[in-house]
Amino acid sequence: MNRRMRTYYYAILGAIGGLIGWQLSDFLGLSIVTNLYLSEVIVGALIGLVIGLFIGVAEGLLTRNFVQALKSGSFSALLGMIAGGIGLPLSEFLFQAVGAGILGRVLGWAIFGLLLGLAEGVVGRSQAWKGMLGGLIGGALGGFLLESARNWLTDPLTGKAAGLVLLGASVGAFISLIVVLLSRAWLEITSGKLKGTEFILDKFMRAGGPAVAIGSSPLKSEIVIPDPDIAPQHAMLTGDGIRFTLKDMSLSGTLINGRKIEHTQLANGQKIRMGNTEMVYHEKR
Repeated sequence: MNRRMRTYYYAILGAIGGLIGWQLSDFLGLSIVTNLYLSEVIVGALIGLVIGLFIGVAEGLLTRNFVQALKSGSFSALLGMIAGGIGLPLSEFLFQAVGAGILGRVLGWAIFGLLLGLAEGVVGRSQAWKGMLGGLIGGALGGFLLESARNWLTDPLTGKAAGLVLLGASVGAFISLIVVLLSRAWLEITSGKLKGTEFILDKFMRAGGPAVAIGSSPLKSEIVIPDPDIAPQHAMLTGDGIRFTLKDMSLSGTLINGRKIEHTQLANGQKIRMGNTEMVYHEKR
């Protein structure tokens, strides 16, 4: 999926997470405990878990890497549960005890979004601070929309449902949008089953950081391309803080602009061919 559509799908999955989170929290509601803040911890944790799960699996689903979807979804769900368990009671505390009004609740949801963005940044293909920034903005905007929907709609259940859908969509959209807008390097698949998909490489750019493997096996490679003519671990990308170097690790070879290479420094716009799949390397200066 290209980078523009990536944001759309993150928003949709976040919205679905918000809707399911509302149903779960409405099913349990405030009746399970009498203490207001403990109840907010439980309900917030449920909402955070589901929104975190759906946002977490987004990248893996879009790139058809279901191993990554499982790993990132599990981690994001766990951190989302923590985020909701902190964010919702904090927003209630700021609203009631400190008298911060709606701004207090917005701040609580902003912290909720920040922690979800951290989870996505850690397990996704972006630097963690970008996910955190996107989550912070999305959580603040989504929190404002949530509180506004609850105030504008006369039915409290409808208001809560609409608000949580907007919250999930906002957090998901901004986590993706900030990563896309600030991305410096990415691979665009131009042929094969994943045609149109773009893999953001910023997380692997820094010198001394982890290398990223490209191949057909989700167990051996971070960038997985479903092509039988691509080796399980076909090539390796290594960043030096400015650009990437590509090293071929296969028997069938890797082509750059039609020429077979063993080890080369990548430049913007170069066409890379592995097996029956072609991709283009993009970078911004």
